[in-house]
Amino acid sequence: MFKRNTTPTENPQPVQAVERITSVLGSGVVWHGSINGSGGVRIEGAFEGEIALRGMLVVGETGRVTCQNVRANTVIVAGAVRGNITTQKLEIRSSGRVWGDVVTTAFVTEEGAFLRGQIRMEESVELNLEPAPETTPSEAAVAESIAQTQIPESIPAIEATQKVARKKKSES
Repeated sequence: MFKRNTTPTENPQPVQAVERITSVLGSGVVWHGSINGSGGVRIEGAFEGEIALRGMLVVGETGRVTCQNVRANTVIVAGAVRGNITTQKLEIRSSGRVWGDVVTTAFVTEEGAFLRGQIRMEESVELNLEPAPETTPSEAAVAESIAQTQIPESIPAIEATQKVARKKKSES
């Protein structure tokens, strides 16, 4: 009645790493400025300015974003975005509201989502983001201070332990 499929199946697609949220703008925060760089950002407060992010942007249900053009690898909207969105993947949740034009390669909406603007689907999207720095200035400073730290050639406690170990070997 039930038979196992003996024909070889296709190789499964490699599982992509889940992008992580590394920074959060809380619900009581109002921020005017720019968000640039790499990593995942979640906005639950109000943000006005520029977003150019190599990573994921999540606009939570209480989040309100006003930008001329939001640029990020992945954008998930559960709150409100006023401005154009350029992304590789856009997801508008049921509580999400977007006023602006969208350029993307992948588009997902839930029932109840709102979009007032045009959607242009492309084979690939160029985000025109600045190259990702290899290290942040603070990471570079820490690495430099570690490199400048002199490690003593010999540590007396280690030498004493080695002498005891040699004595025990020679006695055996």
